[in-house]
Amino acid sequence: MNGLLVIDKPGGMTSHDVVGRLRKISGERSIGHLGTLDPMATGVLPLLLGKYTRLAQYFSAAEKSYTGAIRFGFATDTYDAAGQANGPDRWVELGSALSLDRVRGAAARFHGAMEQMPPAFSAKKIGGTPAYKLAREGKPVELKPARIHIFSFEITRMQGAEAFFTMRVSAGGYVRSVAHELGQELGCGAHLTQLRRTRAGVFTLGQARTLDELASVAGNVDALEHLCVHPRAQLPEMPSVTGDAMVLGRLRNGAQANLPEFSQAPLVKVFASQRELVGIARRVAGTLFQPVVVMG
Repeated sequence: MNGLLVIDKPGGMTSHDVVGRLRKISGERSIGHLGTLDPMATGVLPLLLGKYTRLAQYFSAAEKSYTGAIRFGFATDTYDAAGQANGPDRWVELGSALSLDRVRGAAARFHGAMEQMPPAFSAKKIGGTPAYKLAREGKPVELKPARIHIFSFEITRMQGAEAFFTMRVSAGGYVRSVAHELGQELGCGAHLTQLRRTRAGVFTLGQARTLDELASVAGNVDALEHLCVHPRAQLPEMPSVTGDAMVLGRLRNGAQANLPEFSQAPLVKVFASQRELVGIARRVAGTLFQPVVVMG
C-alpha cells in the first residue's frame, strides 16, 4: 500500500504504537511518521506508507498548531501529567494570585525566536541513545538548547488550576517545555495536562482518520488508499504535472525529460494519472527535468 494517511492519534498510545496498529490494518510494513506525538497527546499524526516513505525529506520542517491545558502548582520530571511531581502542590497556597491577566502576561514572553531546552524525557538523542532512556535509568542527560520559533501562544481561559491555550510553533518545539518554563516564570511550577495537535504543516484534523475508521476497511487496499490524502494535494509547493508514456519511461530510468510545466518551480510532482505519483523531478532548465525521487 502506498500513500499518506493523517491519523487522529488517540491518547495513551505512542506514535510507534500507532505505526504498529496501522501495519496490521494495512498489511504494509514500510511506514514512517512525520514527527512524533507524546503518548498523552492526541490529534494530527501524518504517516507515510510504502513507497511514499521516500518523500519524507520534503516534509521535514513543518510547523505545528496545538490546543491544550497547563496545570499550575507543581512541576513534574517529564513536564507533563505522566511524570512524577517534583514537589508538593502549591496551588492552594499560591493559586489566588494567578489571575488570567497575570498568566497571560507571563505567557507573552514565549513569542518569536528563542532558545528552548528540550525535556530530559524526550526522543532527543545523546550519543545515539534517546534522552528518555538515560533519564529512566537515572543517568545524566546533557541536552543542548535548540533554536525554535513560537508564532503564537494564547491563554484562552482559566479554570481552577488549569490554563487553556492555543499555540503555533516551529518544528522541533516542545510544548511541554513551554508549560514547565511558564511555571518557573510564575514561581509556582506547572506541567502540561492536555495536548491536541490540530495541524502539522498543511495537514489538519479535518483530514484525519481514526484507527477505528481504518480498521473497518482493514485489508482492503483500494479503500485504504482512498482514505489517504490525495497525492496531488500533498507538497502543495510543488506543481503537479502529468507525463506521457515516453517521458515517464525516461524519468523512471533516471534520465532527463521534457515536461509540459512552465511555472519555473524548482521541483515538481510527476504523475502518470490523476492519482498515480511517479516521482519528484528537479528542473534543470526551462522544461527539462531530472528525476530525484522515483516511486517505481
